[in-house]
Amino acid sequence: MNDRVKPKKALGQHFLTDLSVARRIADTLTDHKGVPVIEVGPGMGVLTQFLLEQEHDLTVIELDTESVDYLQRNFPALAGRIVEADFLRTDLPGLTGGKPFCVIGNYPYNISSQIFFHVLEYKDLVPCCSGMLQREVAERLAAPPGTKARGILSVLLQAWYDVEYLFTVSEGVFNPPPKVKSGVIKMTRNGRQSMPCSEKLFKSVVKSTFGQRRKTIRNSIRSVCPDFPTDHPLAGQRPEQLTVEEFIDLTSFVESISSRQA
Repeated sequence: MNDRVKPKKALGQHFLTDLSVARRIADTLTDHKGVPVIEVGPGMGVLTQFLLEQEHDLTVIELDTESVDYLQRNFPALAGRIVEADFLRTDLPGLTGGKPFCVIGNYPYNISSQIFFHVLEYKDLVPCCSGMLQREVAERLAAPPGTKARGILSVLLQAWYDVEYLFTVSEGVFNPPPKVKSGVIKMTRNGRQSMPCSEKLFKSVVKSTFGQRRKTIRNSIRSVCPDFPTDHPLAGQRPEQLTVEEFIDLTSFVESISSRQA
């Protein structure tokens, strides 16, 4: 493997060079042997090689033509399993015949949040999603209630997944080195099968309240529920203080007000 792929800034490419880190990331899927795996943005295959070594049923999605050519030349085991496409526009179940699948990757920093929103669309088919992204974003995904890092994606993901922040990766093990540290997370599907409220309304409540996160719930929820009572038990809280269950209760309350007014 003497030929190299030139990292492209426009694609947010920072190639991991530390094999021990790559192996640790691959090891996050050891509890899901036998489940098809989709790797996002394999680049030159530093993570891919360990996923193949662990004999996962692996498909990789890569947007960069140069990286696709590299993978085709250097990873014959991936024959027929390299999809040249934009992950965010890919019908993921179509790659596994509708079977459940895990998602893993060294995710491009510039679209990492969008990647997790895309995974969330397939939550009933994805038992585990893990990988590396910018530390600040990784911390946000795993942030518990009451922390400043908690945000929209924290709540939406934690409604369906147990999210663990596993370890931090320094800037020096990448080519080119990013300007920030990275973090590795693992998301494992929790036992929630459905919500007692509208999922669409739940998302609206979460997004509207965090959209004005400095305000208390009684003020930030007005765009969704103009008649929200100021004496509601959660009215004086700020969105980052609420648990997933409290957001569900809040959504159910808003839903009940709407149904009474209909």
